[in-house]
Amino acid sequence: MEKMKVLGVIPARFGSTRFPGKPLVKIHGKPLLQWVIEGAKTSRILSEVIVATDHNDIAELAKSLGAHVAMTDPGLATGSDRVFAAIKNRSGDIIVNIQGDEPLLEGHLLDELVEPLVQNFSIDMSTLARSADKEDLKNPNCAKIVLNQNSEAIYFSRLPIPYGRLDASDHEAICMKHIGIYAFRRPFLAAFCKQRPTPLELAEGLEQLRALYLGARIKVVKVDHISQGVDVPEDVETVEAILRKREAK
Repeated sequence: MEKMKVLGVIPARFGSTRFPGKPLVKIHGKPLLQWVIEGAKTSRILSEVIVATDHNDIAELAKSLGAHVAMTDPGLATGSDRVFAAIKNRSGDIIVNIQGDEPLLEGHLLDELVEPLVQNFSIDMSTLARSADKEDLKNPNCAKIVLNQNSEAIYFSRLPIPYGRLDASDHEAICMKHIGIYAFRRPFLAAFCKQRPTPLELAEGLEQLRALYLGARIKVVKVDHISQGVDVPEDVETVEAILRKREAK
């Protein structure tokens, strides 16, 4: 069997609503985007790392770090739309949407993410998750997942799921914290971006619910990884503290 080509795409939009210019902000001495690119480049499975951006300064930084660049329309609605725009004219079998605000990314996580799509052609997508704690359950900015017996996603929500008569410790055993990095089989990414946002995803504010609406099988890979995205300026200090601890070890 011919080896599949895996493209890693990092959407890096300048005009973030909550944190404008976020990809260029310095975190522990390096721009946020640099942390993400360097982490992605330690993957063994990615054939290319591509930065999808609408801003020349971001493009120049990406090129200086050895990443390919695709200039995309700033009006695109979602990161997945930017990913699809970046790969439309490139060959590739599996497309990885690497969140541009995850400076703690490690390449082996991308390898683990892609493996189910290499091994099982009936899987449309894969994503990552880790155990949820009480703070994750209470945090509406943290997406939660419940799984079926095959470790495939049943549902995603910002609320603790399932709702019911359970206390927090029972919830921790049932739902997991979603880490928002995705691998798509190329034809499914095209179908996903062709479908307009659905009422379900708009209600929760989670675009992965569009994939479930389309009937996708989403494999959830369980990892032991502390994820900390940079959504707002206050997150920079949190990430820097984690990086300092890593260095101390």
